[in-house]
Amino acid sequence: MEIVFIISQEHQTLPRAEIEAVLRAEEIPFNFKKQYEGILIVEVANEHEKYMERVGKRLSYTHELCKLLIETDKTSLNTDVGKVDWNGIITNDYVVRARRMDKTDKFDTSKIEIEIGGTINSIVEGSKVNLKDPDCFIRLIYLDEIVLLTQRIVKIDKKHFNNFKPHKRPFFYPGSMSPKLARCMVNLTEIKEDDTVLDPFCGTGGILIEAGILGAKLIGSDLDYKMVQGTKSNLEYCGFKNYKIFREDAKKIHLETRVNAIVTDPPYGISASTGGEDSTNLYSAALKNMDGLLKEKGKICMATPHYMDIKGLIKDTNFEIIEQHHIRMHKSLTRVISLLTKKNLSQKNLI
Repeated sequence: MEIVFIISQEHQTLPRAEIEAVLRAEEIPFNFKKQYEGILIVEVANEHEKYMERVGKRLSYTHELCKLLIETDKTSLNTDVGKVDWNGIITNDYVVRARRMDKTDKFDTSKIEIEIGGTINSIVEGSKVNLKDPDCFIRLIYLDEIVLLTQRIVKIDKKHFNNFKPHKRPFFYPGSMSPKLARCMVNLTEIKEDDTVLDPFCGTGGILIEAGILGAKLIGSDLDYKMVQGTKSNLEYCGFKNYKIFREDAKKIHLETRVNAIVTDPPYGISASTGGEDSTNLYSAALKNMDGLLKEKGKICMATPHYMDIKGLIKDTNFEIIEQHHIRMHKSLTRVISLLTKKNLSQKNLI
């Protein structure tokens, strides 16, 4: 079967990378079939359809997951709709909604929705349209001349990403990462439920909040006592009780057991937030220390400013970069999201 991901177009590479990481984390084999503007089509085995809702609930840069019924074109749509086994799809009420991916392509979506609904009604005896809370949501996706007829599996609820914006939490500090990006960074490490995630520069706790929502065990530290207390306050506000947050220099953290992932957004050269230490030296020393904190198959997802040489930072460490994503924040700052793994893991995979 083919799953259609309607993805955010606010970034070129993160949506696909996040989808790939989550599918691997959920142990769902997949093949990418096609990619259009704002659309990814992925092939998975039929037996994995039941896991797609769980996949959707993890994602941050995706809007909807839909099951592809047919791929056609504008002129053949009405004919092809009549060939679908609607009796096997619609068992109660339903709704048809059309979405234009190319906003410059102007046409009356309401008219099309009514036409397709009429075809379905003529096939499924006793079918009813429910505009508010339908049992079956039929999504039409228009990509220029191509039309994807799909059945929606899950719509990603964006309320969380709005309600948990940094300034809406009890403890706020300027420059805090958005919940959407924090969730994506956690997902890129491919963590599973009950895995342990460490943020050695936890700040206001935004990354740990997103890891906790995904079911991870949480460990965080910060050099600034105010940040430590703020993170605890924010985690409590979000309902988390089982966490370890402590004050420590990121270069000197010691843990009794290694963690599955390290996800962090270190301070960008502000003297007060780095303890007066040069940020390049701090990052480099912290990364060396992380080698002893991370499990062999674990990953690090780290945000750095564009002017910092991440390749130079890991030169004397046991890590290598496996992917990077650049996010332009404003004209003077681009955030670089780097995913790291241990070199010896890659070498072992080649043996």
